[in-house]
Amino acid sequence: MSGKSEVPDAVWRHPAPGQLIGPGHAAGDFLHAPEWRLLEERKDFLRLEIPLPKHLMNPRGQLFGGFAPTYVDLIALFTFRAGRRREGPWHWLATVSMHLDYYEPVLGPTFLVESEVRHRRGRNAWVATRFLDGHGTPCIDASTVLREVGSAD
Repeated sequence: MSGKSEVPDAVWRHPAPGQLIGPGHAAGDFLHAPEWRLLEERKDFLRLEIPLPKHLMNPRGQLFGGFAPTYVDLIALFTFRAGRRREGPWHWLATVSMHLDYYEPVLGPTFLVESEVRHRRGRNAWVATRFLDGHGTPCIDASTVLREVGSAD
């Protein structure tokens, strides 16, 4: 045994141009991630326009707060590899810590997310993720610590 985790190739790993993720990823499909519009990607930075699906709204038509960490987690994982997603082999990432501050409700039909790696040290990376409304008003600020935990390819 090589010590490597063998992961079969998946459709979600080959998004269409302008997408962050293709269909077939459980969390990504739940969040309708193949519909996200990739506005900017560079090393350690992503900017996305995200439609708000009805099944993720509370009765007031806002993003249900409990789903926000799911967005943050998935986006932070992709931010870790932003600007070098095609490079490999890559390592599995574990979310070690996450913190969210809610300022304003997140409303649809779309909202913006900016996410960047703020610091790397050893196997850890600190990622800052911000949800913005269409006017640029901050709605949620989140911080996530990710750790590389082993080989995936």
